[in-house]
Amino acid sequence: MTGTLAWLERLVAEPTLSPAPNLALIAGLCARLEAAGAECTLFPDATGTKANLLARLGPDRRDGLVLSGHLDVVPAEGQDWSVAPFAATRRGSRIHGRGTTDMKGFVACALSLAERLEPDRLERPLWLALSHDEETGCRGVPSMIAGMAARGLRPDLVLVGEATSMQIGLGHKGKMSLTVTCRGEPRHSSEAPLALNALHLAGDFLAGLRRLQDELAATGPQEAGYSVPYTTLHAGRMTGGTIVNMVPETAEILMEARPVGAEDIAMLAARIRAVAAEAARPFSGRFPGERITVQETGRYPGLSMPEDLPAVALLRECLPAATGTCRLSYGTEAGLYAEGLGAPALVCGPGHIAQAHRPDEFIDLSQLDACDRMLDALAKRACGAAA
Repeated sequence: MTGTLAWLERLVAEPTLSPAPNLALIAGLCARLEAAGAECTLFPDATGTKANLLARLGPDRRDGLVLSGHLDVVPAEGQDWSVAPFAATRRGSRIHGRGTTDMKGFVACALSLAERLEPDRLERPLWLALSHDEETGCRGVPSMIAGMAARGLRPDLVLVGEATSMQIGLGHKGKMSLTVTCRGEPRHSSEAPLALNALHLAGDFLAGLRRLQDELAATGPQEAGYSVPYTTLHAGRMTGGTIVNMVPETAEILMEARPVGAEDIAMLAARIRAVAAEAARPFSGRFPGERITVQETGRYPGLSMPEDLPAVALLRECLPAATGTCRLSYGTEAGLYAEGLGAPALVCGPGHIAQAHRPDEFIDLSQLDACDRMLDALAKRACGAAA
C-alpha cells in the first residue's frame, strides 16, 4: 500500500473544503496522471476557481471502467480533534485526518492504481472522474457527466467509491432541498389577533407537511433495504421574527425530501406546494401580502440497481465471497451517473460512513488494503489490465 498511503497523505494535506477553490490540487493531480500516461480533461465551474477532472488511461474508446470520487471535504472547524485534521496521522492500524473516509481513501487507492498500470496494455479504458462540491449537494459533478455524455461515453461500470465498508451498494435515496418562505402582516404584539404571524403560518405549513409524511409512509412507494423504506420529509431549520413584542412578518423553513427510487420527484414537489397553498388558504383576501412560496434549491436522483445486474456479478468476482449488498442511508453521485450516462453505477469503497464528518475521522489500513486488492482485480477484468 506504499503508493496508496503516499497519495492519502498528500490528499489529506490539501484542505479542499466545499466550496473553496481546488485548482492547485487539480493541477498537481493532472501532472502526475499525465506522467503515468493519462489524458486529462478539466471541467471548470462558473467561477473558474474549481474544476472536475476526468482522466483516461488506455485506448480512446467509449466503454471501460469509471472510478468516481469527490475531492471536497466538510469543515473541521468547531470540532474537537485530538490530531491535526489536515495531516494524515497514523495511530496503530488507523489513519486519521479529514477526508480519510469521505472519501480521499478511495481516491488515493484509485490514483495509486493509475500509477501502477501500463496504459499501452489496456484493452479498454480506465477513467478516473474526480469532482468538486459533492458535499454541498452533488453540485459539481453534473458538468463532468454532461461532458462525458457529449463524448458518447457508456462505461461498463461506474464505481463510486463512497464508504460502504467494501460492501456493494445497490441503491440510495435521492434528495430535494427546498426553502419555504412565509410572509404575514406585522403589527404590535398587543394587537396580534389583527395581524398575521408568519411563524404561525409556518407552523400551519409544518403541520401539513407532517400529514403528508404520514401519507407517504402509509400509501407511498416502498423500497426494502433501508432503515426507513419510504420517502421522507424533514424540516431542518426555521427562522423568523425580530423581537417578542412585534408580530413576525416573515419566516423561513429549510427542508428536504429524500425520495425512494420509485417516487415521482416532480409530483412530490407539487404535493409540497399544495401543502403550502392549503396552509395559506384560510387567510386569502384578509391579508394582501400573505403568501407561502416554495423554492427548490437543489436536487439529485436516487439510485436503484438490480442485484442480478452483470456489473454486480463483475464486482462480486473482485471481492471476497462473503461480501454482501446494501442500500445506503446517504446520497452519492451514483444516481447522477446512472441517469446521465445510462450506465450501471454501483457504490463500493473503504471505510465506514459512521466515521465521516466526525472529529478524528479515520480509515483502517485493512480497508485500504481491501480496496487496493479489489481495484487491481477489477482493472484486470474490466480493462484487461495487468497491474
